[in-house]
Amino acid sequence: MASLNALDSPDSYTIAWIAALSIKRAAAEAMLDERHAAPTGFTRHQTDANVYTWGRVGEHNIVIAALASGDYGTTSAATTASSLLASLPSIRVGLLVGIGGGIARPDEGHDIRLGDIVVSQPSGTTGGVCQYDLIKAKSSDKRERKGFLGRPPTVLLNTLTSIQAYHEQKDSDVPCFLRMMLEKNPKIGKRSKQNPGYTYQGFDNDRLFKASCNHIPGLDCQGYDTADEIQRDSRDTTDPDIYYGTIASGNTLVKDAATRDRIATDLGEDYICFEMEAAGLMNHFPCLVIRGICDYADSYKNDRCVQQTTVATKAITDSVRSELRTDKIRRWLCPPDSSTNANHARMLRYKRTGV
Repeated sequence: MASLNALDSPDSYTIAWIAALSIKRAAAEAMLDERHAAPTGFTRHQTDANVYTWGRVGEHNIVIAALASGDYGTTSAATTASSLLASLPSIRVGLLVGIGGGIARPDEGHDIRLGDIVVSQPSGTTGGVCQYDLIKAKSSDKRERKGFLGRPPTVLLNTLTSIQAYHEQKDSDVPCFLRMMLEKNPKIGKRSKQNPGYTYQGFDNDRLFKASCNHIPGLDCQGYDTADEIQRDSRDTTDPDIYYGTIASGNTLVKDAATRDRIATDLGEDYICFEMEAAGLMNHFPCLVIRGICDYADSYKNDRCVQQTTVATKAITDSVRSELRTDKIRRWLCPPDSSTNANHARMLRYKRTGV
């Protein structure tokens, strides 16, 4: 392997990508235009056990980390993020990328399909992510959500606004990013019986069943009565759709449709996805959560779409990255002029009140 160049300072890195799975890390590393050695002067904090990949994408210098193999949940995510920030205090923008279970409600305009992309965005009373298992149990089986998780940084939300406005006028860039990645990494597009591949898995492998239908382990879904299936029309394209809204996060792996629907109904928010890491980060690590839908949080196990969502989430992350300019981050990170703040405060004072 050729020797890698190292940047002059760890402060050159302001964006962190945290992957929940090894295949998500592989996609992140495949995204890099240039890989770096650890920057000159980088000192790992004594509590930091993360393994980092350093590199550049476009004009951004990015550091990549992943949860430890076999570790899941909000605690593991929080440990990874806190260790990263202890070693790299210059990081100000984060992307948490992984898979999730979709909450599909076709009759309500949320016709989420396997392979689609979900992005956290403030909605209702949430900042974009809600910890659904931090609750207060009340009488009559009622549950009250406790606590509040922070919003993504304004610089990222402004970037989302720009992407959404672009998609209102033109087709999404995601299919273009997908094609570029497949051309750059042709192995990703190959399929076999053992490896379903990273590309679209077909309409026949995407079936949404009623909550009353409990799947028998080991039985292929093709053997189920079509009366148990929620009928949906095929799409005109195999390109993934993008949904923005509230992501439900917790330490429980939801694999039961009745439980999925009960949680979504009890908490009274318009959830679009379940996942297991984001709640551990939002109050400590300013990040955008991006999830690829690999199942419907029901009892039917579908591993075919895990790799497919890896490419899809990588593509939308590329789109976010391309809209996020380094000068925006630098301006956001600049310390404020104290005299400006003092003058602004003076203007807000009520005359002759002292306040």
